[in-house]
Amino acid sequence: MDIRKLENLPYEIRWATTEDWPDVIEMVWRTFMRFEAPDYTEEGISSFRDFLTDGKIYRMFQDGSYLMMIALDGDKVVGEISLRNRNHISLLFVEEAYHRQGIGRALIKAMGDYLKKEKQELFMSVSAAPYAIDFYRRVGFHACSAEEEYSGIRVTSMEKFL
Repeated sequence: MDIRKLENLPYEIRWATTEDWPDVIEMVWRTFMRFEAPDYTEEGISSFRDFLTDGKIYRMFQDGSYLMMIALDGDKVVGEISLRNRNHISLLFVEEAYHRQGIGRALIKAMGDYLKKEKQELFMSVSAAPYAIDFYRRVGFHACSAEEEYSGIRVTSMEKFL
């Protein structure tokens, strides 16, 4: 996919590189702690931290099995979306100061377009945190099950047809 400017937004969306990784993970952790951690137990916070830092997703990212797009304001990472298991959103985060500016919606659209056109996927799924459920509904996802909890992390399975 070519680097492209977001429609009607001053931000760029592109595939992440290994050089972007530290800034992406720092932004994800900061945003998680601000908006999602309050809904989680200490076990859940620890589980999420381990997920980000144990090296497994970084190795998957390096070998191409963990796809990630980022949104940039100049050279600052202000949003990211990543996939695992073909079409499952693993992470979607937008820097706090950039909320409600269309970045999350644009990241979902860009990844959805890629999945539909390049991978012939019919849908994308997500395990949405309580804080994000309303956002996912607004961008076309619907709940597939009731909220579940595992390792202290609360999620609702959702999907969107492409």
